[in-house]
Amino acid sequence: MGDGPPVVLLHPFPANHEFWLPLAEALSSRYRLVLPDLRCHGDSGAGEGPATMEKHAADIAKVLDDAGVGRAPMIGASIGGYVLFEFWRRYRGHAAALGLVNTKAPADSAEARAGRLQAANDVLERGTEPFFQSMVPKLLGETTRTARPDLVESALRMMRKVSPEGVAQVQSGMAERPDSVKTLKTINVPTLLVTGDEDTLTGRNEAELMHRNISGSQLKVIAKAGHYSPWEQPDEVGRVLREFLEENRGR
Repeated sequence: MGDGPPVVLLHPFPANHEFWLPLAEALSSRYRLVLPDLRCHGDSGAGEGPATMEKHAADIAKVLDDAGVGRAPMIGASIGGYVLFEFWRRYRGHAAALGLVNTKAPADSAEARAGRLQAANDVLERGTEPFFQSMVPKLLGETTRTARPDLVESALRMMRKVSPEGVAQVQSGMAERPDSVKTLKTINVPTLLVTGDEDTLTGRNEAELMHRNISGSQLKVIAKAGHYSPWEQPDEVGRVLREFLEENRGR
């Protein structure tokens, strides 16, 4: 959607491309937005086995090829950021700039991996609704949950498009993802880091780790926002992204 140079936006788990629509207007007047659904999310198929970062990165490379996009800024939220680390390792020539939003570089701890695999088993046995309800306080900040029940419900509507099998495959794939801390020092394109001041999953400490390790990176903390900061504060995140893209337009 939109006209101008392309920008790729990768949504978080367990959402889909609709995650970006509240802020799309801030960008689509100047940019052509490429909004894929990651495998297992939205209208995308699941494939076989765990949805690994390698598979996601290869999918995005194909999306760019099919869309006729050679090189573009790429912005990823949460799992979208995990995908961008893998994409950078394998296809970095396509990335003109990076936006890493509510994400982190380290691999899961043993405890976190076990939790993901347990969640994968649980959704296959019990269905997705208990899982999605348990994710709401982790994904959406306290301010959003208190003041914007409409955003909570619309986020749940997005989540419900993911099947139990899809949740299980994505969780298994995230549990397998490699550590990306060493990758940070190899990033040599303009990079914007965004987090929410109420993000309890990744938050400011993880953003500052990336900021210290990515030369020349910018860090923005969004007020009254949790892990889904672009969904919760689309006007502010849209402004921050547009300023970053304008600063680096044509690179």
